[in-house]
Amino acid sequence: MSRVTARRKTVRLSPAGRVERPDTLVVEEPLEIRVDGQSLSVTMRTPGNDIDLVHGFLLGENIIGAADDIVSARYCAGTDSEGRNTYNVLDVRLRAPVPLHPRNLVTTGGCGLCGKSALDDVRTHTRFPLTPGVPTVATEALTRMPARLREGQKLFDATGGLHAAGLFTADGALLALREDIGRHNAVDKVVGWAVRENRIPAHDLVLVVSSRASFELVQKAVMAGIPVLAAVSAPSALAVDLATESAATLLGFVRGESMNVYSGENRVT
Repeated sequence: MSRVTARRKTVRLSPAGRVERPDTLVVEEPLEIRVDGQSLSVTMRTPGNDIDLVHGFLLGENIIGAADDIVSARYCAGTDSEGRNTYNVLDVRLRAPVPLHPRNLVTTGGCGLCGKSALDDVRTHTRFPLTPGVPTVATEALTRMPARLREGQKLFDATGGLHAAGLFTADGALLALREDIGRHNAVDKVVGWAVRENRIPAHDLVLVVSSRASFELVQKAVMAGIPVLAAVSAPSALAVDLATESAATLLGFVRGESMNVYSGENRVT
């Protein structure tokens, strides 16, 4: 069994009776992110694509702006009770020193903002401001994206317990998909892919998430220069406010042939 899934005994209760059987569950483990040897944050994530996760996280925190800002990203000492490397500590070496503001709390699988001292701390100015109305995306392409995202969720098929984020072209081609127990981690992983592929700023791409659209997800999209964020569920009021202020297009309830447009309607054709 891989490190992203684990087997546990479960008891299934139904009108037909009680059945004991093994069940496949998603793994949740801490990842400590260090920058130049200094601990910056601990996030609870699904192991896998950790290098992408760290690149996306550091971009969202305005610590890097491109892949060239990082000299190396390596797992370092982190052992279990039997002395085996857990691969749960990752140290990034920057090309130039950057002032750091370590988070004091563990970031959970459900919230990527835990440890922020104030809301102003996350209103980071993006290096890649958006141009209103660019690019345009057809509703027909948008309605196909969530289904394409769902088709690629192999770990969700096995466990039923993961979020997904995908980057699409404006005409609906899926470029990258990542899964994680935390929706913010899934976005960091797919944004990190774009960083490493030199696709930042991602002014020509659409970010699709299998969850609701929180303030934090809009923030991460804006920081990466992604002009369109589409969610299969609802946005928060603060997410809509940030998208409007940033000239981003925010879509919610993108299901079947319909969707709600909360900001940036001029990009949707």
